[in-house]
Formats: sequence, structure tokens, C-alpha cells
Amino acid sequence: MPRYEYRCRTCGDTFELSRPMAESSDPAACPSGHDDTVKLLSTVAVGGSASAPSSAPRASGGGGGCCGGGCCG
Repeated sequence: MPRYEYRCRTCGDTFELSRPMAESSDPAACPSGHDDTVKLLSTVAVGGSASAPSSAPRASGGGGGCCGGGCCG
């Protein structure tokens, strides 16, 4: 089940809740009992490399872009 991070606008506490995705936007009370909370945007770090794998086909010449450079001049 996904975890969502929320911040209480009343006391400023940040907390997490595990809930189904269908309930991610439902109101959430903070652990202190305040109801004025907002869901925070979470970032996800994914490891890996920005370079293409060696088995991926590579573009060669032609100007790149739209349809092999046909409309790019």
C-alpha cells in the first residue's frame, strides 16, 4: 500500500499515512487531531544511468528530429 506525506497547517507537523491510491486525496487528520492538512508532493529517487544501454539502437546522421530530419532542412 502506498505511503503519502501530509503537513498540518495548524501545528506544522509532517506525517505519513499508508492508504489505497483511491483514498490519497481524502482528508487526513494529523496525529494531534487537527483537520487542516495538505498532501505534499513526494519525490522518488530512481537509481540508474542517463546513458543509453549498449544494446539500444543509436541514431546516425540525417539531422535527427522529425522523421529523420525530413522536415528540418
